[in-house]
Amino acid sequence: MILYPAIDLKDGQCVRLLKGEMDAATVFNDDPGAQAAAFEAAGAEWLHIVDLNGAFAGEPVNGAAVESILAALSIPAQLGGGIRDMATIEDWLSKGLSRVILGTVAVENPDLVREAARAFPGKVAVGLDARNGLVATRGWAEETEMQVTELAKAFEDAGIAAIIYTDIDRDGTMGGPNIPATEALARAVDVPIIASGGVSSMDDLLRLKETKVISGAISGRALYDGAIDLGEALATLKG
Repeated sequence: MILYPAIDLKDGQCVRLLKGEMDAATVFNDDPGAQAAAFEAAGAEWLHIVDLNGAFAGEPVNGAAVESILAALSIPAQLGGGIRDMATIEDWLSKGLSRVILGTVAVENPDLVREAARAFPGKVAVGLDARNGLVATRGWAEETEMQVTELAKAFEDAGIAAIIYTDIDRDGTMGGPNIPATEALARAVDVPIIASGGVSSMDDLLRLKETKVISGAISGRALYDGAIDLGEALATLKG
């Protein structure tokens, strides 16, 4: 199971939100490139980046910060937030991003997900963010009536690289991930599932790994707060 350290970008800074609320942001580092380099130095094999402003704006906003991260890294990185057309997908991949995450557009324009996955094999993931099992879009500000599993199944044959599943009510709370829901999703679809939201301890990571069906986990606040030691966690997950 791969552990993805998270860098969430708001106004060019590394922040963490509480339950997806933009005005409940805590700034952890004002130098995203340095933060990315620190994660790589600790042994991270992948990095997860979110353009929070972009998720609300519907277009990239923290482009300069993302580029500073990519310049500091030699490991692969995935990015979500504000990526809603083929031109933006192509632009980010040309700048060295290893994977784009399509969230809102997966609900509003699923054909684009299929087109992108065909054009860029292995480089397109879908981000499914949910409250009470229902998908939310546009920076989690709008809720739909669509079940997570229903939408995930719709992309099973699209050739996407992974699904990042976030339980919004767990995100940033340090309260632990929604393992039953994440495991159920992983068992329901034949696409790698990456858990996100509330991963806050080594025990959380081990419980996710023990399901044997969850391929990755994203953690942010716990790494910044020191609740999870990244080097130790990576070594334990490998062992």
